Formats: sequence, C-alpha cells, structure tokens
Amino acid sequence: MRQPSLSRPSRRLLVALVAVALAAGLVWGLTGALGASSSPSPGAGKVVMKVGWLAEPDNLNPMVGQVASSFVCWYMNYDPLVGFNYSDLTPSKTLGLATDWTESNGGKTWTFTLRKNAKWQDGQPVTARDVAFTYNFIIDNDVGNFTSYTTNVEHVTAVDDYTVRFDCSQPKATVISGYIPILPEHVWSKLPVKQAMTNWPNKPPIVGSGPFQCVQYTKGSIVRMVANKSYWGGAPKIDEVDFLPYTNGDTMAQEFKSGAIDACGGLLPAQVRSLQGVPGLSVKAIVVNGFDELGFNCYTGPSDGNPVLRDWRFRQALNYAVDKQKICQIVYGGYGTPGVTPITTHYYHDPDWAWTPSPPYFFDLTKAGQMLDAAGYKDTNGDGIRDYKGKPITLRLWARSESPISQSSGKLCAGWFRKIGLNIKLSTVDNGTLMDKQYATVNGEFKPDYDMFFWGWYSDIDPGIIMSYFTTGQINSWSDSAWSNKEYDALYKRQEAAVDVAQRKQLLDKMQEIWYRESPYIILSYSNDIEGWNTDRWSGWITSPAKVGNVVFSPYGPGSFEYVQPKAATQTTGSSKAPLIAGIVVIVAIVAAIVVWLAMRSRQGPEALEE
Repeated sequence: MRQPSLSRPSRRLLVALVAVALAAGLVWGLTGALGASSSPSPGAGKVVMKVGWLAEPDNLNPMVGQVASSFVCWYMNYDPLVGFNYSDLTPSKTLGLATDWTESNGGKTWTFTLRKNAKWQDGQPVTARDVAFTYNFIIDNDVGNFTSYTTNVEHVTAVDDYTVRFDCSQPKATVISGYIPILPEHVWSKLPVKQAMTNWPNKPPIVGSGPFQCVQYTKGSIVRMVANKSYWGGAPKIDEVDFLPYTNGDTMAQEFKSGAIDACGGLLPAQVRSLQGVPGLSVKAIVVNGFDELGFNCYTGPSDGNPVLRDWRFRQALNYAVDKQKICQIVYGGYGTPGVTPITTHYYHDPDWAWTPSPPYFFDLTKAGQMLDAAGYKDTNGDGIRDYKGKPITLRLWARSESPISQSSGKLCAGWFRKIGLNIKLSTVDNGTLMDKQYATVNGEFKPDYDMFFWGWYSDIDPGIIMSYFTTGQINSWSDSAWSNKEYDALYKRQEAAVDVAQRKQLLDKMQEIWYRESPYIILSYSNDIEGWNTDRWSGWITSPAKVGNVVFSPYGPGSFEYVQPKAATQTTGSSKAPLIAGIVVIVAIVAAIVVWLAMRSRQGPEALEE
C-alpha cells in the first residue's frame, strides 16, 4: 500500500517543522559544545570548576610531596585531627575530626574526642586507631615532612574507637596547631614502610575522609577532585574541581579572562593590570604568611656545593650585595616588602613573633666587597674574580622554570654578585630537578649538589614551625639549605616547651638573631599571592584568614572549594559566552524563518501564474 499523498498545507508544515528542528539542533549543538568547557549551571548536569595553576603536585604521597599544590590536594582529600576557623585561624571543634580536647599532666598529655560520623571514602568508619596509626607512623619512622609537628610526642594511643591520647616527653602547646593529614590505617598499614616513605605514588583514587577525593592525576594535563557526597561536614556544592597546569602565566591569565577557567593563582603584577576592571572577575594581591628567598648550600658534610658557602661570613657579606627594595619594586611590581627573617614581619599580633634587627643589612656593594676581603676571599691574580684556595670562586645560581619571579630575581642578583667579584653561572631548572639536586645521594649517602637557588615558603599558623625547618634534624628533609647550629637547635627545643608567651617570644627572637647572622637564606621579599576568581558564575568564595587571606588556594585547608557554588542558571553561562549564544539563537531563528518563507514561496509561484 502506498502512502497517501500530502495536501499543500501539509507540505508547508513539514518544511517548517524540519527547519525548526534543524535550528533547534544547531542551537543545542553549539550551546552544548560551549558549555562543555565550563558549565557551572545546576541545570546543565555536572557542576565543574576549572582552576589554573603554574606548579603541579610533585607527589601525592603526603610522606614525600613538598610543593604547595600537593598540599592543596591533601587539604581537600584528607581531614586533619584539628581544623581551623577560616576567619581567624583559631583551632576549631567543628572543622576537623576532633570535636573536643583536653590537656593534663602539665601539658604533657592531650586527649581528643573524635566525631562518630566520619567515614573514609571507601565507606569504612574513621576511628581513633587511624589517628594513632598516622602519628605513630610519623614518630616511629621519623617522617621528615611532619616531624616538626610531632617533636616531643612519644606515643599516640587509641583509648577506644573515638578517643585518642597523646603522651609527650615535655609540655607541648603546639599539638593542636599543625596540619597532619589523617591516613586510613587499613590502606597504609599494608604498605612496606620504606615504600610508603619513598616511592609509593599514592595513585588515585586516593582514600581519604575529606570533602573531595582525588580520582585522577595526569601529569601535564589535570588533577581531578570529585566531591565527597557523604562528607560528614556536608557535601560540597560543586561536583568536581579540575586543576589545570599552565607553563605560561600569560596564557593562564588570558584563559581566565575569557572564561575558559574559573579561578587561578600565581598571577604576575603585569597580568593584574590587564584583568582589573573586567566585569565578573575579581583579582587580588594577598599578603601571605610566607616569603621568597635566595638559599645557600650550607652543608658541612659531603657535598658537591662550593665550599665557600659553608662560611657564614661569606653568606653574610652577600646580604649587602642584594637590593631587596629594587627586587620588590621591579620584580614584584610593588606587591611585596623586603624580607628579614623566616617569620613574616607584622603578620602576627599579640605578640608579633617577628624579630627586628638593629641595624638591618642594607644594599652596599662596596661594603659587601670589604666583608669578603676581610673573610679572606680576595682577587689574588687581578682577573676580577675572587679566589678560594687559589681557584676562582664560581657559583651556580638556579632560578626555577615554574617561577618567572625567580628568573627575574636571578638576573638582578647575578649582576650584583658579579660586580663584587664572583663568577656566577645563572641557569633555570624545574622544581623536580632542583629538589633532586638538593637531596642528592651518592651510594646511599646524602650529598647535596647545588650552590644557590631561589624558592619560597608558606609558613604555618604556629611561628615555630617555619623555624624548625632550619634545625639540624631537618637536614635531608625540609631543610633545603642543610644549615646546622647547635645553639639554635637547643633554643628550638626550649621554645617548644615554653608555655609562657613572653618567654617563648624571647627564645624565638634569639633563634632569629642567630639565623639572621649566619644567613642560610637571604629573605628577598614577603611577597603577595596574586589570585583571580570568577564572581559572575560563582558565589560562596571565602577569605582565609578573613579580609586579608587567600581566596582560591588557602594554605590552611580546603577553603573556598568547600563552599563555592554556581549562581542561578540564568547567570551562569558566563558574560563572555551569553552574548555569543544569544546571537547564535537569533541568527538560527532568522535562518529558519527564511527557509520556511522560501519553501512556501517555491510552492506558491506556479499556482500564482496559473491563476
């Protein structure tokens, strides 16, 4: 049976329906493709935030990794025993695994009560045994990444499923002030200790108890964190955070400006100017608790570093050959202040833990040269290069490929050092190469292979932690200068046991004075983090600490990622894409109307002539 023929009105309707269907399909395809790059709308399916950074994690194993991006992943994936209020960074009984704690025995014993609704991301309950396992693993195996937090903690005991006790050899007020990621015993106890502390990569999916879980890390491509929907603190309001690496800060800034990414960190001063005033974007230079430094290889044991750097008089002289004011003005674009010691000046209050030298070092190349002469480092043959034991002093100065700031600082410092008679070999290396050289071993023996380098630190909430990294016990661990001073070590132990604030302040001041004199680092700048975040598509951004702290990358926890959420669907297509999509819709609608009109016209022409 043949299909019945269609009348003329039916033919016109068919053409119109086809045109509308094509138009709808075209609009759907275009808007779908555009939305795939960044689609925060709740009605568009999975809510994904894309965040740019310049330095990828060096290792997702908390026992091994060291760079800030690794900590960002751990903050999101693992809970600490004690969390911190984002407003003022005071210990919180609602933001960590511990809901309460007490001290006794003169501060030598601490007892914590754990929440009962926390679970690992594989469904097993978090108990006091996990806390005890984590801390005892660090204590028993001297895990350098966290021993600064466990100094004088002799043992940690799970009293019952939700009670854990810390027994210390002396009073320890810092038990609640440091970040240690609590690890699942049922996962980590199965690993050989040596492997867990060295080459175990902690591949995703990573089992933690935090608000997000790392499910993918493809180096050079992505770190994917998905929301923990069963999180005891409430599920995050977004489904996924994708961290995307950039090797070029300008590219990252442009993609942030275009809407391809929703937030970023590590922006440069020049990029701030191009982003300020862009509707829907916030850009801020944040004064952080941290610094950038020029570091030296001070190791007095087997070393492939130049031996002149073992002499603190040589290092001290170099302080007068660095113009910190010019570095802050030129390199940091005014977004930084000259540094003094590792404790950030004017960051802490009641008391301000930073020590102020009198007088401080100042820029004077002539004085730097005079001090080198007095220390015995002279140009003995008149070639313009100072000598040590008859050989010209040649020093390797390494900037980092991930840090344009360090590269610019390197050019300035190299020029100044050459003016005082040093042969400087300036080069650029990546983070991994630098760390390999800093912690190099030969036949199993620590033998650092570097001279001078540029890097930076975020400090912890407690001021004593950053000072701990320069103790002798941290050599071949957090100490990347391998400096050692017995008086300094003794003072560190005393300040950690000091309950009286004024007494502790005096001890920390003395430590800073020794450190400043012997200069294992030259603190170049208390620099700013420059971050950007999208306020057109996202709300819920928080500042940690309040008003002055980071917004995108909090150094004290998950921060904004735990609270940020997409704005209403009508506002979340993004200012850069909404006009484009609207224009496409209009164009396609016009095309559809023309198609319909032409179809109708083509049918009416012959009939009109017949009439």
